Amino acid sequence: MTPMAKTMTEQKNVTPSAESLAAAARAAKKGELPPVHLWNPPFCGDLDMRIARDGTWFYLGTPIGRVELVKLFSTILRRDGDDYFLVTPVEKVGITVEDAPFVAVDFNRVDDGLVFETNVGDFFTAGPEHPIRVVRDPQTGEPSPYVLVRSNLEALIDRKSFYRLVDEGEEAGVDGVRWFGVRSKGAFFRIIPAAELS
Repeated sequence: MTPMAKTMTEQKNVTPSAESLAAAARAAKKGELPPVHLWNPPFCGDLDMRIARDGTWFYLGTPIGRVELVKLFSTILRRDGDDYFLVTPVEKVGITVEDAPFVAVDFNRVDDGLVFETNVGDFFTAGPEHPIRVVRDPQTGEPSPYVLVRSNLEALIDRKSFYRLVDEGEEAGVDGVRWFGVRSKGAFFRIIPAAELS
């Protein structure tokens, strides 16, 4: 193997760094979200990057303090099955997500829709394309509410926003069962069976 070929092979086997991913993300971003669903680069291994349940991003065990860098990484995030990746046109690396990759930190009712804001500055309106779902812990019964942000990526709705959602709630019949839930853009999202409220 020539020295040049050996160097190229070694480069292919090196896992990208946060810096190289950030540079590629900046190059790919042109004012809108990059089309990560269209990219099919080779898998380059796992990166020591983790998104905690509270939405904090960690790299090499240390919180990423630069908000703009976190926002940039969030634009190249993709979920395939149960796994999460940062994807650029030339590389794909696995990262760890403890719960959901985003946190919904606020919402406002605008006309007939609930407009959510995430911890990375995404805004979207809950509805058929951005459904809300609530998962309850089988042991404790504690609810974990989520809303779909985009392309298989959800946000965990933070506690204060969830309490406000409950204040917006109403009862409705769904498939012969009375449910307590919320409406947005003509869709009704179930929170808890109404019988459990009594």
